[in-house]
Amino acid sequence: MNKRAAGMAGGLAAAVPAALFAALAGTMLHGQDILVAGAEVPWGAAAALVLLGSVELWLGAAFRSVLPTAVCGALCYALAGWWSTLGNGKRLIIGDLAGNLWIYGIAVVTVGVLAWCRRYRPART
Repeated sequence: MNKRAAGMAGGLAAAVPAALFAALAGTMLHGQDILVAGAEVPWGAAAALVLLGSVELWLGAAFRSVLPTAVCGALCYALAGWWSTLGNGKRLIIGDLAGNLWIYGIAVVTVGVLAWCRRYRPART
């Protein structure tokens, strides 16, 4: 196995637990809010998206590839989507402002980080 293939396998192996961590931590965090001037501000959803973006950016920079970042984002989105479709009483993400920011923000953050991580690709000679 050449060095590039070994690095890619390591990147994919690191992306799975990173996605599980980001999905679990983000889902636990997204429901936090604060009352500012009579309006609830979902700071937890924003913090969860910053956490996801930093995990994805770390994967892209550490493995110098966009593939681990894409795998992390897709798996995190799939897990959060699954947790939002569970039955009543078991659902972890509800359809309120914070839940929608978390679910749809995963896709937006992942696309943004993928665009940023393209610069980490090795130069072709």
